[in-house]
Amino acid sequence: MSQPALAGLRVLLGVSGGIAAYKAAELVRRLRDAGAEVRVVLTEGAAHFVTPLTFQALSGHPVRTSLWDESAEAAMGHIELARWADQVVIAPASADVIARLAHGFANDLLTTVCLATTAPVAIAPAMNQQMWAKPATQANLSTLRQRSLRVLGPASGSQACGEFGAGRLLEAENIVAELAATRGPRVLDGRRVLISAGPTFEDIDPVRFIGNRSSGRMGYAIAAAAAANGADVTLISGPVALATPSGVTRVDVRSAREMREAVLERATDNDVFVSAAAVGDYRPQSVSAQKIKRTDGKPLELELVQNPDIVAEVAALPRRPFIVGFAAETDDIERHARAKLERKGIDLIAANKVGDGEGFESEDNALLLIWAGGSEQLERTDKRTLAERLLARIGERMHATQVRRG
Repeated sequence: MSQPALAGLRVLLGVSGGIAAYKAAELVRRLRDAGAEVRVVLTEGAAHFVTPLTFQALSGHPVRTSLWDESAEAAMGHIELARWADQVVIAPASADVIARLAHGFANDLLTTVCLATTAPVAIAPAMNQQMWAKPATQANLSTLRQRSLRVLGPASGSQACGEFGAGRLLEAENIVAELAATRGPRVLDGRRVLISAGPTFEDIDPVRFIGNRSSGRMGYAIAAAAAANGADVTLISGPVALATPSGVTRVDVRSAREMREAVLERATDNDVFVSAAAVGDYRPQSVSAQKIKRTDGKPLELELVQNPDIVAEVAALPRRPFIVGFAAETDDIERHARAKLERKGIDLIAANKVGDGEGFESEDNALLLIWAGGSEQLERTDKRTLAERLLARIGERMHATQVRRG
């Protein structure tokens, strides 16, 4: 099944002041129909034409309007938005916003985010045809183009002021088509990818369990990035407090045995299996049907047995996918990870250090990639960026080893 043109793409839509701001509501709907996740920033001028509530209802996310929102900026909200976005689109882009971007101003939330982001920025201008034709506007546009900012449109036609000419905002479907065209061939186009993420919980009794500190963020970031790169993604998730990435099919499980069943049921139908879950190695031999009562002064003894080795079982299948394992280590990372790669017979392993605030429960990570005959260090960055880099390496290794679905 082919993915929507913008599946998994995180689009930050900036809406500036002008009568064309009402058309941005339709653009949000079209972007979401194309598979994108959308968040919206309104300038002060835009809020005179359209309300934040409209965009919140259409996008499914709170709308930001001010750099001086104390609740958001206490956590450096403008930086969070800048890092979150895969693509920034300003539509409509007024002559004023274009001028401020060209001169590097950061005097409101939208221009500050544009300066802070590493994501590509595209603008869809909308203004009176005389304003569009002015040398100052054209010089500003030329400056922005030289800085690799993409200009979408404008179209020509009748305008709200009663004049006719260039300066109309491109229609929403045309903006979406322009964004889709820039994506080009994606590393996982046409591939089916199975990903496991999060912890597993092993019950002791009806109120207690054995678990681990995995947040699931790395696996979820890989799932979102895989969908954005054209894959048909199934995510087998342990218990986490995360939203399902756009364009991803999610299957919830709790225990290691439930995760094993869900993975093996789907493994041979997929081209890639990324085992990012922190699967518990052990579970209680038996589970009490009633809550175990505390006995003062006496220790509680639990007999633990090993859980199944999901990755090794997938590797042993006669029609197996390309397999990427994860190794969370506290010491001697490369030696332990390479031994795991060889012991399980998998194609690639991503090793990372955990503990002391690293790995689990953190927003960023670093990975040491190891394969037969080679290795590469992916430096610390946010988990979504790291996921993109990991998927690029997976594509390269799949090509190098000529692993294909049977």
